[in-house]
Amino acid sequence: MAKRISRTGPPSPLHSLMEFRGLLELAALPYAVPLLMQVPRGDGHPVLLLPGFMADEKTLFALKYYLDYLGYHVETWGFGRNVGFQLKHAKALEQKVRYMHHKHGRKLSLVGWSLGGVFAMYATHRAPECVRSVITLGSPVSTDMGSETSALVKALYRAIAHPMGPSAHSAHPRAKLMHGRPPVPASCLYSLSDGVVPPQDATIEGDPDMHENIRVPGSHVGLGFNALVLWIVADRLAQTEGKWEPFQPSGLLGRIYQFTTNAAVPA
Repeated sequence: MAKRISRTGPPSPLHSLMEFRGLLELAALPYAVPLLMQVPRGDGHPVLLLPGFMADEKTLFALKYYLDYLGYHVETWGFGRNVGFQLKHAKALEQKVRYMHHKHGRKLSLVGWSLGGVFAMYATHRAPECVRSVITLGSPVSTDMGSETSALVKALYRAIAHPMGPSAHSAHPRAKLMHGRPPVPASCLYSLSDGVVPPQDATIEGDPDMHENIRVPGSHVGLGFNALVLWIVADRLAQTEGKWEPFQPSGLLGRIYQFTTNAAVPA
């Protein structure tokens, strides 16, 4: 069984203070482009990208350009800034997933960063017949919408999304759907040094034939620009539909991955 990380408590204050590392990950990305271009091209199936809390489609530019290059039909959610788990956006997302499935005549993959991954899980449970796979990047998928996230994020959520905090939206019957095991193959990427969402919240319990937790190095705010994350996302999307297998790092990027995570096999 895919196992959650057995930790407790919010992120380390040191890791939270070090979230500026995301700028370094962005600056390093151009140097990894030659290696990233060697990843096998996709099969053209549709991919929907979902931004994190207080972010919009612009933050997904690296993922979008890269997956476009690999041949996928990439779209972003189109609802502007993600200001919390609003049910109107959750319903609209379900409709968008069904529309994309109808338009392309193929199941789509969902890639959600942070809170975007929670929306991705919700849509997967609501329309499993339309979804091929789901990938989350540092998303609070195992708790009540990030109960162990940093104090700053909780305060922002209360100020912007709901005065009672994340638990107010996660308690809604519709939102409870996303806490069950995803009915499709799922890859949850997490970082042990994430300064926003701790690893125990970003990992799931599940069937190892369908679900996995993949450790990555780096910050939370840099997940969408992290070269190793982009490589892993591309690797997961490139699998043949109906023949999902757990992630196995290989090649030069695989050796870099193993060196930076000190893990031959994802946790």
